[in-house]
Amino acid sequence: MQAVLFPARDSVTLTDLPDPVAGPGQVVIDVKAGGLCHTDFEVLHANYGPGSFPVVPGHEYAGVIAEIGAGVTGLTVGDRVVVDPNIHCGTCPACQRGWAHLCDRLEAYGVTRHGGFAEMSVVAADAAHKIGDMPFDVAALAEPMGCVLNGLDAAQAADRRNVLIIGAGPMGLMLAVGLRAEGVGDVTLADLDDARLCFAQDMGFSAIRADSEKMQVFDHGADLAIDATGVPQVAATLTRYTANGGAALFFGVCPQASVIEISPFEVFRRQLSLVGSHSLNHNIPQALAALRAFDGDLSQLVSHRLSLDEMRAVFANGPPRGCLKVQMAR
Repeated sequence: MQAVLFPARDSVTLTDLPDPVAGPGQVVIDVKAGGLCHTDFEVLHANYGPGSFPVVPGHEYAGVIAEIGAGVTGLTVGDRVVVDPNIHCGTCPACQRGWAHLCDRLEAYGVTRHGGFAEMSVVAADAAHKIGDMPFDVAALAEPMGCVLNGLDAAQAADRRNVLIIGAGPMGLMLAVGLRAEGVGDVTLADLDDARLCFAQDMGFSAIRADSEKMQVFDHGADLAIDATGVPQVAATLTRYTANGGAALFFGVCPQASVIEISPFEVFRRQLSLVGSHSLNHNIPQALAALRAFDGDLSQLVSHRLSLDEMRAVFANGPPRGCLKVQMAR
């Protein structure tokens, strides 16, 4: 089979690998769609853990079961599925508390084991979730939606009256979709890209320029303020926009070495909650439900559908300009 491969740190190639075989408790998936994530670049540069090379990247993917190993029940060849990439140990303190995504020995398909930027992928059977007739490109959004729902749960978003999301890229838009699924109706996205703001409005959300006077309305005005940019200078402004008693959610992935200033007195005096969130916590079924509940066409979030070789070029040269969600499609 063909696959995008990271043979070593900072190295990417398109190569032929042996077709995977389903061992006991495993299934082989004929991959149909796989989403590009910021984390994939962190894996390439060994900035996400110590690095596991060689590895096939891609942890947001869906496809069709092509082979089933011994002992697998509840799945059949031909089932259309999406993958939950996280692999937890089950024994560390975090796992014992139900926080599999914070496992001391967390692994993931596409991070520490071969993932979805390939023609085929072998995974544990319990990592494959049926998607019914959901389009593959939408189903491949289930992993990032799981991350969204995990973050919104940590920020107690369902109890917030209004939300400001800074960053109207693919994850900002998915946060808005997740908030709608949580029943939060007053959601505003802020960005500097007019095209992204128009897209957000077309999806039914309020949208404003992040450098406009309209942002002043949110000075101490948002029950929940979310950074979806991963830009430290933006993350540093969250408490400015968070209402008294509200929460600031650091969702965007800032560089590991970045540091921002926050006043502990302000956090104390205004009773602010500063919340981080990492990955998804085996909540693919809830993510699929949120995707199904949205009343618009989520396939529009995918701006580029690329071949495996074109995806290799993205890792070598960077994502296309003006892109939203980029996916490998077969």
